[in-house]
Amino acid sequence: MAVNEYSRARKLAQKAFKQALSEEKYPYLRVLDELLPFAKTVGENDLGLIEIPIELIVGTKTAGRTKAFACNFMPLLDEESEFAQKWSFLCESHINEGIRDPVIACEFMNSYYIIEGNKRVSVLKYSGAVSVLGYVTRIIPAPGDSLEIKVYYEFMDFFRNSGINTIYFTRPGSFKALCRLVGKKFSDSWTAEEREIFSSSLLHFTELYKEKGGMKISITPGDAFLFYLNVYGYDGMVDKSYETLRRELASLWKDLEALPQAGNVSLVMQPEREPEKNLIQKLAEPEAAILKRLIAPDTKLHVGFLYYRTAETSGWTYSHDLGRSYVEDNMKDRIAVFVYDGIETDEQCLLAIEAAVHDGCTVLFTTSPRFLGPSLKAGMKYPQLKILNCSLNSYSGHLRTYYGRLYEAKYLVGMLAGILTDTNQIGYIADFPIFGTPASINAFALGVKTVNPVATVHLAWASEKGCDVNRLFTEAGVSHVSGRDMITPLHSRRRYGLYDLANETGGIVASAIWHWGKFYQRILQTILNGSWSRSPASLSINYWWGISSGMIDMIASKSVPERTIKLIELVKKQIINDEFQIFSGELYDQAGTKRHTGSDFLAPETLIRMDWLVDNISGHIPAVESLIDEAIPMVRIQGIYGDKNDLE
Repeated sequence: MAVNEYSRARKLAQKAFKQALSEEKYPYLRVLDELLPFAKTVGENDLGLIEIPIELIVGTKTAGRTKAFACNFMPLLDEESEFAQKWSFLCESHINEGIRDPVIACEFMNSYYIIEGNKRVSVLKYSGAVSVLGYVTRIIPAPGDSLEIKVYYEFMDFFRNSGINTIYFTRPGSFKALCRLVGKKFSDSWTAEEREIFSSSLLHFTELYKEKGGMKISITPGDAFLFYLNVYGYDGMVDKSYETLRRELASLWKDLEALPQAGNVSLVMQPEREPEKNLIQKLAEPEAAILKRLIAPDTKLHVGFLYYRTAETSGWTYSHDLGRSYVEDNMKDRIAVFVYDGIETDEQCLLAIEAAVHDGCTVLFTTSPRFLGPSLKAGMKYPQLKILNCSLNSYSGHLRTYYGRLYEAKYLVGMLAGILTDTNQIGYIADFPIFGTPASINAFALGVKTVNPVATVHLAWASEKGCDVNRLFTEAGVSHVSGRDMITPLHSRRRYGLYDLANETGGIVASAIWHWGKFYQRILQTILNGSWSRSPASLSINYWWGISSGMIDMIASKSVPERTIKLIELVKKQIINDEFQIFSGELYDQAGTKRHTGSDFLAPETLIRMDWLVDNISGHIPAVESLIDEAIPMVRIQGIYGDKNDLE
């Protein structure tokens, strides 16, 4: 009889018991019957006989035998007890023949609770088994808005189609993203062969992830696997050697540590203040600069700018190129600038990065969210390269991201529109439904509401199929429109910003503007003065600057009355001095649901991921399937949809 095995298992139980007590955690097995009274459920589902991942078995259905085991399912009772004898006999039987009898269990929120077979589970966990057969009944929680419930409901749909219960995530939308990466539609059924290949690939990855210490990071192995697939793809995954997987995982480690669930994310809302120099430093500076030029007369910081399409064909790129021109003019003695444009695909972006490295660039600004994937790959390949990608809500230890709080300027433009309208009907043309866009739309509408509570903002999307903007605004009696904020030299006569719809010759009233040059100059200064590397290497840095940095602003035409301009400038000053928060107080969505209350304001992370519209807006956020083809790549990278739509 395996008495010695029981003794070793009991020591593991005692260790886990003491550790749980020291951490003020419950030291015994969880009991589902004690948890369910605090959870609202809507029914049960018989899953039949399935493979249960051993590590997901966390407790028992009833309290009967729970205190015979520590929280790790190892046995606690005395070695002379009848329980110990039965456990030892079962362990010996498992060693000689293997345990074949299925257990009976309940599953709730992706955790399993044993009804019959506790000792079998204990022996299997002690033996290092991966799974056990079991007859399972799923207890279904009530729908809700919490992230946990959203993820779980998506998991139930994924399991129904795939039969896979070995992977789980912390963020909604992840199961759908996984299906896309493995070449399946979310609604597709999986074959037995597809399940086997996927499960084998996941198992190999998870083993190495745990080997490297992944369980110390507050993400799931599934989160890590999804990130890995985004970089290296799924094709050929099952045939990769452990050494290849180990090397690829090591190259991603900084990024995994920087994922938002891991807590290593820094959202930088303001430029860093330059340290004050004392008198001696100021006097010594010219001599030091002269000496540096004598030692290395041709040394300049090589900076590369990567553009989507060209400055002539893309308003977005044109605005960045103006920033490039600004920083080049102001720092020409210290930097050498290289431009790589006409980029439209990931492959072209990777080639441009290689060209930039060949040209000696050590700093790269990849100026479109479309370049996020290639930028990440380049960051892993060239860890000394300083890469900044223009995007929001991205997490990586290999690069930094930057964007502007455009919603601050949009609020001011909205105020102006609310004052100037003579019909109380105002139009707004949005581009892509991506991170930060709803915040800008809502800020504009709140600006309108501040000065004109009865006005309505009619929302149209340039990226929505069949959207007839002119007809929509004409039928609504719109007087002023907030259009695109950027123009190109080829379309310089196109109306932009806030304009009077009735004025066919232009009627431009005001516009929110980007001043990327301000950002580029500040960042390059931090690199040149040596303060770039003050943050931990695994920390994900996201710059999100507003009006106070000079990166974002609002300009108005001379046709706007002087008193109106003074009012706008007063509010602008309050925003700059942090005396006024746009998203504070009571906020209601279109359905009349209160989204916020009180004097505090919405957290920056909430604003970035905002996916609803305030109550004085007429319009909607378009579904994925209604978007034009050009919008899909951008939405896949930066879309706000999360678990709401399947990007197939």
